[in-house]
Amino acid sequence: MQALHYTRAARLPDILAQRIVILDGAMGTMLQRLRLGEAQYRGAGYAGPDGAGERFKDFARDLKGNNELLSITRPDLISDIHERYLVAGADLIETNTFGATRVAQEDYRMAPLAREMNLRSAQLARAACDKYSRPDKPRFVAGALGPTPKTASISPDVNDPGARNIDFEQLRAAYYEQTEALLEGGADILLVETIFDTLNAKAALFAIDECFEHSGERLPIIISGTVTDASGRILSGQTVTAFWHSVRHARPLAIGLNCALGATLMRPYIQELHRAARDCFISCYPNAGLPNPMSDTGFDETPQITSRLLHEFAAEGLVNILGGCCGTTPEHIGAIAKAVENQPARQRFYPAEA
Repeated sequence: MQALHYTRAARLPDILAQRIVILDGAMGTMLQRLRLGEAQYRGAGYAGPDGAGERFKDFARDLKGNNELLSITRPDLISDIHERYLVAGADLIETNTFGATRVAQEDYRMAPLAREMNLRSAQLARAACDKYSRPDKPRFVAGALGPTPKTASISPDVNDPGARNIDFEQLRAAYYEQTEALLEGGADILLVETIFDTLNAKAALFAIDECFEHSGERLPIIISGTVTDASGRILSGQTVTAFWHSVRHARPLAIGLNCALGATLMRPYIQELHRAARDCFISCYPNAGLPNPMSDTGFDETPQITSRLLHEFAAEGLVNILGGCCGTTPEHIGAIAKAVENQPARQRFYPAEA
């Protein structure tokens, strides 16, 4: 199959072939540690020219917990978190846009701000990456497209299996708006992540391809599903292998798993994906173990534990991209980067060339 020509991040495939690339850790975990109040989500504590000023002071709904809004109201905090991950050794930085679709923002009655959130978030990540990039260590902005809080495949009503609270076209339109803004803001890569419903992911991939066609751009795509329990399936019912075959038409640069499970429980599913997707790079960014409300991060594993477990993934030749999801911090990412710095990258296998 002919290689795709990327208009951005053109060096990334060669880098992935040479070494393990490090993705950042959890934005939400870092924000939770700041214990921000309602006033801070509305912009209190920051008076910079790129802030929101009094814009949201009298907004009618509670905004605490809307992390994507902080790219507009507290860009200082988002930039600082990006930079801390870059200093720790991250090569890829995710934009603060996990929930920045019209679908997700409707919970806060902020759907009209979705485009602005994506644009501003991409600009903040772009500035941070440009600040820390070197010729021998370029840094890349990964535009994050989350799953939304709705599912196109599963009924929200146990008494009506045919009921749906969203359809493919609504998702496609929301993801198109998000993708367009991420491109405008300077994203190098698009990361469709934490996929629990493959139909949602297909809407995102369709919108991305549509946006590429209209813009003339083509960015590398990373697709990351989430195995929700010990069944080894994503929530909409597919095994990891079936999931790969249902999205491989998008020709992603990398396919992987994130969230839901810690590294120990995720390992057999990464092994399965390694065997199934032989001609694709593999990504993995697990949670820091199991939830623990008594922990500072809300999860069990220390940086030393997580990095030791992910070193085993690398030593086994399973992965090309490693990072962290819920409960991980710059300390986790720094430990992971150090633990795998001398490990060779997983090699892809092309049957047509064998």
